[in-house]
Amino acid sequence: MDKAYSPADIESRIYAHWEASGYFAPSAAGPAYSIVIPPPNVTGTLHMGHAFQDTIMDALIRFHRMRGFNTLWQPGTDHAGIATQMVVERQLNAAGQSRVDLGREAFVERVWQWKEASGGMIAKQMRRLGASVDWQRDVFTLDPALSKAVTEVFVRLYEEGLIYRGKRLVNWDPVLKTALSDLEVIAEEESGSLWHLRYPLCDGPGYLVVATTRPETMLGDAAVAVHPDDERYRHLIGRKVRLPLADRELPIIGDTYVDPTFGSGCVKITPAHDFNDYEVGQRHELPLITIMTLDATLNDSVPRAYRGLDRFVAREKIIADLDAIGLIERIEPHKLTVPRGDRSNAILEPLLTDQWFVDIKPLAAPAIRAVESGEVRFVPETWTGVYYEWMHKIRDWCISRQLWWGHRIPAWYDPDGRWYVARSEAEARSAHGIDPVTPLRQDDDVLDTWFSSALWPFSTQGWPEETPALQTYYPTAVLVTGFDIIFFWVARMIMMGLKFTRKAPFRAVYIHGLILDQDGQKMSKSKGNVIDPLDIVDGISLEALLEKRTTGLMQPQMKSAIEKATRKQFPQGIAAYGTDALRLCLARLATQSRDLRFDMARVEEYRNFCNKLWNAARYVLMNVEDQDLNSQGVEYSLADRWIRSRLAGMLARVESGFADYRLDNVANALYEFTWHEFCDWYVEFSKAVLQSESAPPAAKRGTRITLIQTLETLLRALHPLAPFISEEIWQRVRVSAGAKGDTLMRAEFPAAAAVPTDAQAEPEMRWVMDFILGVRQIKGEMNIALSRKLEVLLQNSSAKDVEYLQRNLHYLMRLAGVETPRVLAAREAAPISAVALLGNLEILVPMKGLIEPTAELERLAKRLRKAEIDLSKLEAKLSNSQFAQNAPADIVAKDQQRLEELRTEIGQLSAQATRVTKLKDQ
Repeated sequence: MDKAYSPADIESRIYAHWEASGYFAPSAAGPAYSIVIPPPNVTGTLHMGHAFQDTIMDALIRFHRMRGFNTLWQPGTDHAGIATQMVVERQLNAAGQSRVDLGREAFVERVWQWKEASGGMIAKQMRRLGASVDWQRDVFTLDPALSKAVTEVFVRLYEEGLIYRGKRLVNWDPVLKTALSDLEVIAEEESGSLWHLRYPLCDGPGYLVVATTRPETMLGDAAVAVHPDDERYRHLIGRKVRLPLADRELPIIGDTYVDPTFGSGCVKITPAHDFNDYEVGQRHELPLITIMTLDATLNDSVPRAYRGLDRFVAREKIIADLDAIGLIERIEPHKLTVPRGDRSNAILEPLLTDQWFVDIKPLAAPAIRAVESGEVRFVPETWTGVYYEWMHKIRDWCISRQLWWGHRIPAWYDPDGRWYVARSEAEARSAHGIDPVTPLRQDDDVLDTWFSSALWPFSTQGWPEETPALQTYYPTAVLVTGFDIIFFWVARMIMMGLKFTRKAPFRAVYIHGLILDQDGQKMSKSKGNVIDPLDIVDGISLEALLEKRTTGLMQPQMKSAIEKATRKQFPQGIAAYGTDALRLCLARLATQSRDLRFDMARVEEYRNFCNKLWNAARYVLMNVEDQDLNSQGVEYSLADRWIRSRLAGMLARVESGFADYRLDNVANALYEFTWHEFCDWYVEFSKAVLQSESAPPAAKRGTRITLIQTLETLLRALHPLAPFISEEIWQRVRVSAGAKGDTLMRAEFPAAAAVPTDAQAEPEMRWVMDFILGVRQIKGEMNIALSRKLEVLLQNSSAKDVEYLQRNLHYLMRLAGVETPRVLAAREAAPISAVALLGNLEILVPMKGLIEPTAELERLAKRLRKAEIDLSKLEAKLSNSQFAQNAPADIVAKDQQRLEELRTEIGQLSAQATRVTKLKDQ
């Protein structure tokens, strides 16, 4: 093995070998275990959320593959209707063209060309992160087989009356000129105004004051509503007001939707331009007055003075005209939630348009029962309540989009406007007796991308055909996804899966948290805190990082702020840490919390972990290669028995962590065992045997066998989280360890039950370790070199202490650096000594001759002063109520822990100073 661990030299080479050897394909043996990847957009590139999610899925797949399951991790990408169409349209616009210039057929062909040339970036990035998906089964939502499934579902739902066409209110993007799903809406709080407008009563003096944030929509008002129990207005219900500027009469209605405490308690009702108003309008049979065109200009339903004006230009004119006739009560600043399109950033309009809808409630009821019955379970379980709340309030799903890229709606129109839903035009003609001469025109709209995604678990396996893949890998074992798409994707998959296969598409839904930056902020380009996971894997210079973070930012002030923050966080750029270090860090983040802070220091910690493992493996190989590893007549030392028992304990924690979807527990168990127990302690204990001239050959063989077997078992346990370094080392140790197979990927995952525990070795070795730590602590406190041999006395020793001492003297002398300890008699006086406690046993190190008392007291005084100053500052910080209320909980917990550490340190330093003072006074 090379002296230094270099991930760049091994990772791409190993992955290429895995893929070329077909190791990612299902084994065709054992029980099935399958996961479908949430299909990333074909336009997408890997971000930290993808890396986190893929790490979780890959760990689950590798774990079950090694346990003998017939595993399938199904890859694929989504055609991403809006995003992809925008990418290609921008390219055309840059060349002075538009999609209209090309026409639909040529434009769609251009998009396919772009997809083939540029749409595979995320797959390449997934390979770099070690994703062991079966690339031979890679699919795309517009592939012919998947398109067939989409058409089949649409036709069947329509024939059952569960899909209908109608004029309904939708989120309308006036820039893209298409309806949007709720998931494609970004609703954030922005600063605006609240206009209080006077609506005169029709049958006498006076007026009602209504408050609105969108005064341009008043021209589409159909009523003014008050709460039926509001004493101020109850007597007005049934009367009318005059709509200013439009000269229309509006009824005053009573409806419990109105909040009497907001504004004046009077609300304008515009059913054709507000979702809540639409519901009120339906209850009171109000007219639907559409006042906007598809590009958000005012139409011919408004007075002539406002026709053709952009909505915001019209707003200014309406306000000016109302002000001129004295109908503005007041205007005040107001914070409001503004819906914007996630792609165009345009402010959306609720707009009545002809669209296709799914009658969702008949599909939702079985999906609710599937979770209630336990057929599908959420992990963590707390998300179950969120699922129920949304499902019980579910509204019909608008599935049509006014785009060209996507699954075109399988409906054909005759010259009279009648439509015919069928799998093809030929089927439409045949089923409805339409002669070949009558022209039919296919619907121009395409389906919402989430419609095809809802079929993903079964369409990827060949449905509607009863394929072997569908029979074997459906339902899937678990869906791994973020909480933000429980409603828009998870729920719809459950509904569609139950409807068309009579089975829920997965047995568990593992909902993971959101990766935030180290300060708890959401990662976004505008904040300049986005980290590309591959920059962590392969490294990036500061100059390249600055260019990546500021490209496309128009405001110099924003660019400057991002540059400053980047230089502060990464003054030298980002070092290359390798894939395994990143994956281990991400696995450690996989708690069941909603918000997860990503800290680069953790990645560095795991890079050090990989180095530690690499060096330990080199040590093992140097001591076992070409050595006798015959297990006949072998002797196993206390340390040998102890490390095997600790290995069994670690494997039990790993098994439990995977079963509970707690990859953080898996990562912590592997880290603690590898770093502290195997590399730190056992490697050192092994040296006491292997480098001893007096140790018998049988004992040395026992230690060599334990070294190689423990390392090989550890590599198998580590593989799901750190696949590259574990494979590289395993290939070098497998022969000596007697391991079978050509790749660690398909080696058997070690079972905790197969590794012996030792109830006697563990407490005895704990005693030995605590003894060594006690002496080392004394040396550290007294600034004595660890290599210096010390006289040690034992006081208050029990028979068990003496027994342990005699059996393990060789460990203590070597690793604690002591002469043969002497056990003091019951009443024998001890000299002034530094003390370490091991239960009731006192480990004494006589101080005389070890230190110069005056110099030592000066050193202790300096440390004591610094500790007391630090303690005072920390106590003041924690006593500040604002800090305690506003600081993140983990920061407060760290500070409280540090407070206790400082108090302990001060006590130890004071006690040590007292002992040194006594020595000085002798």
